[in-house]
Amino acid sequence: MHLTLILGPMKSGKSLELISKFAPLKYTNQKFALYQSAKNVRDGQIVTRNGIEIESKKVESLAEALDQKFDILGVDEMHMFPESDVDVVQELLKQGTRLIVSALDTDYQGRLFVVVKRLLEIGPNEVWYRRAVCDLCRYPEAVYTQVLRNGEPITEGIPPSVPDDGAFGYRSVCRNCFVCAS
Repeated sequence: MHLTLILGPMKSGKSLELISKFAPLKYTNQKFALYQSAKNVRDGQIVTRNGIEIESKKVESLAEALDQKFDILGVDEMHMFPESDVDVVQELLKQGTRLIVSALDTDYQGRLFVVVKRLLEIGPNEVWYRRAVCDLCRYPEAVYTQVLRNGEPITEGIPPSVPDDGAFGYRSVCRNCFVCAS
């Protein structure tokens, strides 16, 4: 039916955009839900950097939504879901479910997450790209999320999707400040 992607680096307002679309739905007759990856251990619900929150359900996979017959489904942190969930997204769209999905678009090496690449390949109706303020130069054109270990950029040796569990640090950076593998 309708697929909207909200993409960008950390701290770019993706979750705020998702919340703004779902908060009014509690006053409608539409059946809806918000899911986020169980790998996201930072928060118990969807929470923005400035403290706005909305209830969501943590799931390992989106497959359970197939039997729920939602009118609208929101998904936060889609890059943390398995690639097989793109097939679930396609099936939900065939069922008539409207999906609004937010995700980091690129990994710590600046490469598209496979899940995001596949979502783009199925032809979303809308793609909203958000930018953040660069944590280093303070210019409002950050397009990357730099993953840090002990304050230093990591350029190789970890999985593309790293859980936000406190083991690593993160910062939003622009093209000029991004450190990538050489």
